[in-house]
Amino acid sequence: MIGASVVLAGLVVALTVIDTEGDPADLPGALVSVAPRPNDMVFSQTRLEVVLPVGYEMTLTVDGITVPGDEISVTPEIGQFRWQPAPGRVVEFWAPGDHEVEITWDRVVGGPPDPGDYRWVFRVT
Repeated sequence: MIGASVVLAGLVVALTVIDTEGDPADLPGALVSVAPRPNDMVFSQTRLEVVLPVGYEMTLTVDGITVPGDEISVTPEIGQFRWQPAPGRVVEFWAPGDHEVEITWDRVVGGPPDPGDYRWVFRVT
């Protein structure tokens, strides 16, 4: 049992060292994480996920199209925003190729304004 714990701990450390892409330190301002990450290659079922600190709001633009707020799933208690294309939405599916995502945010609760923005590209295979 102890041996397995040591192996697991070693694996976690190794993966942390190897997988530094997407490290929160690489993201601007208040932005905690994005998925898919910049330059990721993903499948067409991919969902966008953005995490900001609690108390922030976000605007999402995909391939130049602003996504209506009612299409974005928000879990405010953890600052998580999720969206994916679907029939009847402003973007109905991910076409193969590059997709540009732009987000803008600002703090609306718990402190002074803290606006920011970030843009990245990922590829659907």
